[in-house]
Amino acid sequence: MDMHIKIKGDVLMSNAVFYVSFKLKKEASVPDFLRAAEKLNDEYMSKQKGYISWQQLVDGETWADIVNFETMEDAKRVANPSGENDLAEKFYSFINLSTCKVHLFSVERNYGKHGK
Repeated sequence: MDMHIKIKGDVLMSNAVFYVSFKLKKEASVPDFLRAAEKLNDEYMSKQKGYISWQQLVDGETWADIVNFETMEDAKRVANPSGENDLAEKFYSFINLSTCKVHLFSVERNYGKHGK
């Protein structure tokens, strides 16, 4: 498997994706949850080695986070952090943790404007 960082033009292509689907707690405020996510992204995630981007998706009550990384090692490091992180604790306080489904994917191929 090719684990080199892919660059197409000026766009960094992801080699690894951290995917998690979940539901919020019944009492959770969506605007507060999104603010916590933005703060976690801006002050922690975006500063992690290999971080490329984070998308948040929603379909009714089911949410999904798709976080792109340069390498699988980068994704694994963020998926299994060491130490405490107040920003992550705040973010996860909105989530019904028993509904979380987590998976790390290797990107086999990209299609679209920046793919191939």
